[in-house]
Amino acid sequence: MARSSSIPSSWRKTAAMTFRATVLTLYPEMFPGPLGASLAGRALEEGIWSLDTTNIRDFATDKHRSVDDTPAGGGAGMVLRPDILAAALDSVADGRPMLALTPRGKPLTQARVRELAAGEGVILLSGRFEGFDERIFETRDLEPVSVGDYVLSGGELGAMVILDACVRLLPGVMGAASSGEEESFEQGLLEYPHYTRPVQWEGRTIPEVLRSGDHAKIAAWRHERAVEDTRLRRPDLIERHGGASQAPPSGARRDSEEKTK
Repeated sequence: MARSSSIPSSWRKTAAMTFRATVLTLYPEMFPGPLGASLAGRALEEGIWSLDTTNIRDFATDKHRSVDDTPAGGGAGMVLRPDILAAALDSVADGRPMLALTPRGKPLTQARVRELAAGEGVILLSGRFEGFDERIFETRDLEPVSVGDYVLSGGELGAMVILDACVRLLPGVMGAASSGEEESFEQGLLEYPHYTRPVQWEGRTIPEVLRSGDHAKIAAWRHERAVEDTRLRRPDLIERHGGASQAPPSGARRDSEEKTK
């Protein structure tokens, strides 16, 4: 069956294409959504990456276009059928990694995002209802992935999260080649806090070291704060990466709600 897509053809240029994304979903109209704006949207228009959607319902075999059924053993909700999912996956499988968005999956990491961004692209299967028939994972090279310890109404938003994380790492997307190298998680640490003008605001002042012009002291301060904040907020990262406290401080731009020392 032909794949369907809600993405304008002008946004699927083939010249110099480096990353191809395909999303299997029951709601193709949700795309590109936020991926059509800002960095990802500009890169989509420039042909740095492409986005296609495939409607899972197109592979239904009955007149009602059913894609789910009641859970074996009883219980609430409906389960996506493996035969329908397999047909949809087989129609787009071409060697790219295939990931299924599910809260039962392995947590997504920045390291995995970098691996995906370095490849030719990705195929994302968005779950709905109670989830997937487990046999789809036993019969297809499908990687279950979770974007967090919470439950969404469907995998589409998770797919957007993965794509945004990948696209921003593609060559030519971010302004500076080093922009993505010093962010949270890249070195096993959260980022250090950021400040900007005005110097004084509501009784709080930008730390003096950041106004000193001494790059070595600034780097040391940022590293100390990165380690401190990671130990306080995400001790699991310290445990997971072991020597994370020895990593260089991060230097990316992001908003932060921090108090000065």
